[in-house]
This record gives sequence, structure tokens and C-alpha cells, in this order.
Amino acid sequence: MMNIQEMIKRKKEYGYTNQQVSDLSGVPLGTVQKLFSGITETPRYTTLQALSKVFEDKKEDILYLHDSGAKSGMVNEPSVAYKVSFDPNLEQLIQKQIAETVPGTVGDKNLEDYMALPEGSRIELIDGRFYNMAAATFVHQRIALMICNEFENFVNENGGQCIPSIAPTDVQLDCDDKTVVQPDVLIVCDRNKISKERVVGAPNLVVEVLSPSNWYMDLFIKLKKYKKAGVREYWIVFPNEKRTIVYKFDESDEPTEYTFEDKVPVGIWQDRCEVDYKKIYDKISFLME
Repeated sequence: MMNIQEMIKRKKEYGYTNQQVSDLSGVPLGTVQKLFSGITETPRYTTLQALSKVFEDKKEDILYLHDSGAKSGMVNEPSVAYKVSFDPNLEQLIQKQIAETVPGTVGDKNLEDYMALPEGSRIELIDGRFYNMAAATFVHQRIALMICNEFENFVNENGGQCIPSIAPTDVQLDCDDKTVVQPDVLIVCDRNKISKERVVGAPNLVVEVLSPSNWYMDLFIKLKKYKKAGVREYWIVFPNEKRTIVYKFDESDEPTEYTFEDKVPVGIWQDRCEVDYKKIYDKISFLME
């Protein structure tokens, strides 16, 4: 991870404005301004990591068109062993729209197009555009499943209307036909949002487990979408770094960070439920050593 002085140097080399750095990193503009002006001397680890990614991955992963003010909206997925292959025509379509994406605009794809995709396609529809999803690794899937089991056990023991679910569960996030996502884990407490086919509306809580090819989507694009749609709590799990960050949007724009030694409280349930990450890690540690 880069230090502040290195980032200041690269920021000047690339000609980035503070606004561009904020857009690419997801860090609030005010925080970026304070950090690069020296007002903030001890920034949060997660803030440094998000900013560092902008400069470290700039050449390979992020397409920013300075003349038009457009950017890709996501990184190009690296070639990894577990990436799912699918219709090459669909692949070309997705890559083309990534290159042409302009912030604040909406693509021309909708729910009907999404439902017509080849069976088994790992695709999400966000603001009228398709995005490729890599297949989950075994570690990824186990973490998501064990977190969901903790949620399910709490509901079984305490009752209530909340229903946890695990991917692939279609979520029509904005209640329109332009966005359908598949969070790794979700909790919906308003049963009127649930149909036989999908969830329509924002879940109360969403968990995403990062993979090598989806970190930009989960940390930036989906973060903004979930917050805007009304998701109250958003967990992002970093398996390789053995940590989790938790956003409670009703309370703050800054996340709380936990390690795999911690018990993470569930805010939507007034912290009465805690997910013991040490217990989870103990069951998968043999795969991560």
C-alpha cells in the first residue's frame, strides 16, 4: 500500500484533481482534500487503501477519459483460473459498454434483457448495463454460507419477519427494471418485497465477499448503489486480508473495521446478533495458509 507522499507524487504525474480521486476511490471529496492538503495526518487504514488502489492500478485497471470526463465504472476483470466463460458475444457487449460508460447515465438494458441471458450466466444489471461476475471460489462460498447460517440461526431463535438469503438471489434494487444484483448474502425484513422470483427493493443488510475480479464493483459501484437504494447496513469481507468493514449508513459514511479475530455485531438487530469471524476462519484456515 502506498503512503501519502507517494500518492501526492502520482496524483501530480497523472494530472488528477481531488474530485477525480474521490470519484475513483469512493472516498468523500472533503476527506481527499484534507488528506492531500496535510490537514489530516492520520487517516484511516481503509481510506489509505482505497486511495492507494487508484494510483497502483491506474494503468491496468481503470479507464479514465480526461477529455470527456467519462470513466469505465468498473475495472476490467483479470484473467483468473476460476473465471466463468460465457457467450462471447455477450462478453464483447459487456466490455464495449464498460468502455463507454459515463457517470450519471443509464444504459439501454433492462429486466427483460436480463431474463433473456443464457442460463447460468454470472451477470449483474446495474443502471441498464451488464457486468460480468467471476464464479465464487470455495473459500468465498464457505464464508458467505457461514455468515448466512449465523443470520438464519438468530432468526430461528428469536423469531421476527426477517429472511436471510444467499446468492444467487436476484434483487431488483431500485424497484425499476434497470438494476438487478445478486449480493453474496442479504437480509430482508419487509416480506412484501419478496416474490417467488426475486426481491424487489433494498434489503436491510447486504454482505459482499471480495474476489480478485470484483473488488472495484463491491467497494465503489455497489457501495454507492446500496446506499442510495436504502440498504441500511453493508458488510464487505476481505478474505485474503482477514478483515471485514461494516457500513451503517444511518449512522456514518465511514466504515468500522473488524479482523477475523472479532465478533461483528449486526446493527439492524441492535447488535443482539454477533457473527464470530474467528469461528468462521477456524473452519477455512487450512485453505488459506
